Amino acid sequence: MLRPGELKIAAKLPADGCAPEEAQAYTRWLSTHHYENFNVASWLLPKELHQHFYNLYAYCRWADDLGDEIPVRERALELLDWWEQELDACYEGRPSHPVFVGLRETIVAKDVPKQPFADLLKAFRQDQVVKRYPSWDAVLDYCVYSANPVGRLVLYLCGYRDEERQRLSDATCTALQLANFWQDVSRDLEIGRIYIPLDRAAAHGLSEQDIAGRKFDARYVSLMKELIEYTRGLFEKGMPLAKKVEGKLSVDLEMFSRGGLAVLDAIEAMGYDTLHRRPEVSKVKQVGLLGRALITHVLGDLDGSRNGGSASEESNYAAAESTPAQISASYRNCHQIARRAHSNFYPAFFSAAESETGWDCGGVCVHAAD
Repeated sequence: MLRPGELKIAAKLPADGCAPEEAQAYTRWLSTHHYENFNVASWLLPKELHQHFYNLYAYCRWADDLGDEIPVRERALELLDWWEQELDACYEGRPSHPVFVGLRETIVAKDVPKQPFADLLKAFRQDQVVKRYPSWDAVLDYCVYSANPVGRLVLYLCGYRDEERQRLSDATCTALQLANFWQDVSRDLEIGRIYIPLDRAAAHGLSEQDIAGRKFDARYVSLMKELIEYTRGLFEKGMPLAKKVEGKLSVDLEMFSRGGLAVLDAIEAMGYDTLHRRPEVSKVKQVGLLGRALITHVLGDLDGSRNGGSASEESNYAAAESTPAQISASYRNCHQIARRAHSNFYPAFFSAAESETGWDCGGVCVHAAD
């Protein structure tokens, strides 16, 4: 159980066993006030999905804070175990904690399976105990739990349950996680973490000590080139997902993939030295990415190449039309959140955009307006 004052986001938490309406008022408050008044819902999503996204965000926000905001590792692990017990109770039909009272409404309405929620907790636990990754397999296994569940949860909320879309989403989510790792090497070193697969570093003549000591030379350049090439391939593998979802959701999906590719371009443009500084994507580049995504979306509609789902799904998303200016504002705010985030995939990818925020999951940046 959480102790009084142990977590800031618990300050306005209703009592255990509260009514669903009270629980959902809290998840909405958390989603619209936590990240410096960033909101978690979308101009591109049907209004009826907003509350479900608030409930989902609250679950992830709490799990993330239990891992990151509790200074003692043993206590953080204890609380993550408690959170999973609350998840179990929720799926058994007896939610108690207000976040799970609200989440239960979403789970039932959208038939969301338990596994993605449990997988995220595995990643948060791993962050407490694992600071080095010996191989590509180890890094990619971490992404299975830290990144891929986010995209799958969003697909469930949007009514997509098929294996093909999940596979494409996994590729995009893993690529975004990896791009975040490669741009944040310097930041991660400050907190004692190295996500670069050490076997690949060794193949280029670099030791763990070289990376920890921020030794930048031709060996590190060749290593980064290899990591970027692999990550770029994953982005390309996941790109077809944008043509398999409806409405402006497809624009955001493509925009985040292109945004991730732009991060890789920025690493190359700065000479690959992420040991000492973090690359940034310029505003001019952001506008170009938006333009390309919009053009692709329009051309896809004109030639009938989009294969997103049923007519009812299309009408839902059509009701969420927005202007290019709104989309541009949404992207800028998503980018701001990504710049704030450290190496944990969730805060950067699973945040939101209202006239103040960006919420991305599996490629969704959202802009709330209700």
